[in-house]
Amino acid sequence: MSDNLRELVLTGYRSVLDNPREARFALQLQRTIARGERRRKRILKEEGLEVPPFLICSIATTCNLKCKGCYARAGGIAGDEPTKPTLTADDWHLLFEDAAQMGFSVALLAGGEPLTRRDLLEGIASVKEMLFPVFTNGTLIGPQYVDFFKKNLNVLPVISLEGDAMATNTRRGQGVYERALLSMKMLHDAGLFFGTSITVTTENKDAVTSDEYVSRLHELGCKLVFYVEYVPIDPGTEHLAFGDEDVQWMEHRIDEIRTTIKDMIFVSFPGDEKLLDGCMAAGRGFFHIGPDGAAEPCPFSPHSDTNAARDGLRAALRSPLFSQLRSASALSWQHTGGCTLYEHRDEVEALLDKEKQS
Repeated sequence: MSDNLRELVLTGYRSVLDNPREARFALQLQRTIARGERRRKRILKEEGLEVPPFLICSIATTCNLKCKGCYARAGGIAGDEPTKPTLTADDWHLLFEDAAQMGFSVALLAGGEPLTRRDLLEGIASVKEMLFPVFTNGTLIGPQYVDFFKKNLNVLPVISLEGDAMATNTRRGQGVYERALLSMKMLHDAGLFFGTSITVTTENKDAVTSDEYVSRLHELGCKLVFYVEYVPIDPGTEHLAFGDEDVQWMEHRIDEIRTTIKDMIFVSFPGDEKLLDGCMAAGRGFFHIGPDGAAEPCPFSPHSDTNAARDGLRAALRSPLFSQLRSASALSWQHTGGCTLYEHRDEVEALLDKEKQS
């Protein structure tokens, strides 16, 4: 994971060489990433605690859209109104200050719609030792947010699409695709680094990885593409989730794209877990922090026995649930596609129940 992170930062640096301000930031980020890796190695040596480079954090519990198959709504993370207690902006700031000192380098911010929490983002942005990609539907980006991103280059907007206008508007709502492209234009005109997140299914994988589509993203100024494999939250959509052959196809296709387009970053999540000896959740490569601070294996596995804000990040990494998942080889459970722990959610719940009873 550390090697991959270094390679991503180097690619990002190459992609912004024509923008002096972004290039200076990218060079500084390389040094910050290296410091984080040294801190993680020191903690491993002194405390025997393996600190992953990534966090995924759901910082908002509301959203202005109702996308089909939304895991955040299905999992009770987000709704039209706040669904659960949430950490304050100060709580998140303290948590990320601690994370930076431990060597966490990147925190992917999700929700709900994270841009509804401007107060929170203001505090997070001051933690310059970390990079914060913000996964947003893009509809709330306007001049004020463009100015915010200009002032805080460590907060990177990542705008979600489903492919073309028809696919995006069908899942996310009429006009969302056009509004997302307007946001991209504003960011591009401002000379800002931004990315996109695309949910990949068995039905759209050819279209969203085609030369034509990737070239279009490049023309829009997009520098980072997250391909996120579909997790079948809605019953009857299991056929949309990747199988082993699809995962292998996707890996090969992304390698092809990388050889032709050098100034964009392409990431597949979760990607080929077999090459990594299983799922990277539960602290192997990352873990998820819910809106209330609950430390969970991943966003698709909202089970917790530790609160990262109350008990601390070290306690979260040492949580009995995380330890059981790692030691029981649960992260290598067989699955048909999308997410190991979501498909085996009954087994994860059984582990948690067993822990509570002991």
